[in-house]
Amino acid sequence: MKSNYWQPLLTGILLSIVLGLSLPTYAVESEDSAQQEEPQKGPHNGRLLIEGEFVVELAIFEKGVPPEFRVWVTQKGQPVKPEEVSLKVVLTRLGNVEDNITFSPEDDFLRGSMEIYEPHSFVVSIMAEYGGQQFNWQYDNFEGRIKIGQEIADAMAIKTAIAGPATLVETVKVYGKLATPVDAQRSIRARFEGQIEKVYVSLGQTVARGDLLLTIQSNESLKSYNVVSPIDGVISHRNVNSGEQSGDRLLLTVTDNRTLVAELSVFPMDRHRVRKGAQVLLTANGNSVTATGVIDAIDTRTQTNQATVMRATIDNKKGLLMPGLFVTADVALAKYAVPLAVKRSGLQSFRDFTVVYAKIGEEYEVRMLELGRIAGEWVEILGGLPIGAEYVTENSYVIKADIEKSGASHDH
Repeated sequence: MKSNYWQPLLTGILLSIVLGLSLPTYAVESEDSAQQEEPQKGPHNGRLLIEGEFVVELAIFEKGVPPEFRVWVTQKGQPVKPEEVSLKVVLTRLGNVEDNITFSPEDDFLRGSMEIYEPHSFVVSIMAEYGGQQFNWQYDNFEGRIKIGQEIADAMAIKTAIAGPATLVETVKVYGKLATPVDAQRSIRARFEGQIEKVYVSLGQTVARGDLLLTIQSNESLKSYNVVSPIDGVISHRNVNSGEQSGDRLLLTVTDNRTLVAELSVFPMDRHRVRKGAQVLLTANGNSVTATGVIDAIDTRTQTNQATVMRATIDNKKGLLMPGLFVTADVALAKYAVPLAVKRSGLQSFRDFTVVYAKIGEEYEVRMLELGRIAGEWVEILGGLPIGAEYVTENSYVIKADIEKSGASHDH
């Protein structure tokens, strides 16, 4: 059974750290009062329940079988035949869920009627009848359970969610860089060679289709004509000044960066798994800007590093991304709906199990999970948690630390 001695101290310290308060003080109990007395154990390593000369040894047996209760009974130190004893055990779990266990004779012991599923955390009530007398015992057998007030939980930023259906998306991580689409640039030259009378734009300036860029006086006709932008975009190249001759050179370049192309390198081990139409979630290296897109072109030959370049069109209307940026992308390979999943951020280890912490009222308790497929932020749950359960998604490590400090045990 666990001791509650450390719980108020730990939660007080955590709350003080979060809120910047001075540390609370607690009266220090003596060593004898701080530690609960260990239960007496019998020859089968079970808990001894004693009333006068009548003794029941209750043990959880799990060697080669799922965990089950087994009971041995003695009277005045002598074994009692199992068929002479009537026995019932009720396990009251968190949330007032009751498991009612009956017993039947087998060899020299009484065997429970159901599996004792995890967590082994409950109030144990025993009712026995022998020789016309009735005997009753009750004790707490808690593990992986802690109580944290809602105000303290809020201060420690403990977040919860309801377990239920989710769509899992299997992805592969690839790398690449952003480029300008081939049809998103316009090169501006003089239609008729002549003298540049005026330049109306500067490098990096945003222009709209039809905006005035240049005025040029033709060398042949000596008439002036205007050059306007053929597209919306940005002046990405300027190689012209007033008073110069235009010649046949490139004067300006207008680039439309509202749409970019992510050129992603996919290596042979993943090449066969990526298809046209695959969704892409992209992050620019060095910052937190994200964008989405779809694979719409796949090269038909490999690069010198054996990678195949796959191109995804990226919406950049907000202008947060630029050509040349290196990017990391998660490319969707498969998508499937599952009836029950939890967020991976809530997973913790407990003994040999992967668990989440279920929340009932102001109490938190481990739930041992049977895991299925893992994809993105979600993990499929095959067993150990019911649909509709409230569980911790953020800062579950705080609860784990509190439980470990409280000395929660696994007492059979």
